[in-house]
Amino acid sequence: MEDCRVNQTTRVDDRVREATASVMIELPRIVLASASPRRAEILRTVGWPFEVLAVDIDETRDASESASAYVERLAREKAEAAAAHRPQSMILGADTTVTIDDHILEKPFDRTDAVRMLEVLKNRWHKVLTGIAVINQTDSRTIVARQETEVKFAALSEDDIDWYVQTGEPMDKAGGYAIQGLGARFIEEIRGDYFNVVGLPIRLVYETVLKSLT
Repeated sequence: MEDCRVNQTTRVDDRVREATASVMIELPRIVLASASPRRAEILRTVGWPFEVLAVDIDETRDASESASAYVERLAREKAEAAAAHRPQSMILGADTTVTIDDHILEKPFDRTDAVRMLEVLKNRWHKVLTGIAVINQTDSRTIVARQETEVKFAALSEDDIDWYVQTGEPMDKAGGYAIQGLGARFIEEIRGDYFNVVGLPIRLVYETVLKSLT
């Protein structure tokens, strides 16, 4: 009797897997308008077919531009630049920045600037904002969206900061740290989407792509 129950459960599990596979949504191939290896890795992790098309745009922020408007504009401009080279494609642009006390912390200029940023962030909450833009060229639709996540840094010592900056990891990261790298040891808590902090809020991307198709 026990063996029968096991076999029956196995058959039920097989049917569930088959049914699940049959209703899985096929993800449309996208062109990622970014050279970020972190964004590409997130897309690979979730099995999203894509190609990379790095674009070069002016990322200078307007003096009166808010952080939200800034990341949304850059995401849109990256997507538009890529769309010019990939007609009839689905394009994804993204841009991420870090803010604290309404001040934007972009990528450090040098190691001194990286130290300054970590001194500002230590033992405090800050926000990570990512703007995304999806262009469905088949229907000539552009949708722009934004994700925000709050992150709490631990109380870092001078030795912590000096060591981390010496690793070189902070140098090409908005806010001067990588939550998915060595910097993870300094993060106490997050409120919101972890992947947003890495650089691509994949759930928001999924919802936005689906919206562009309807």
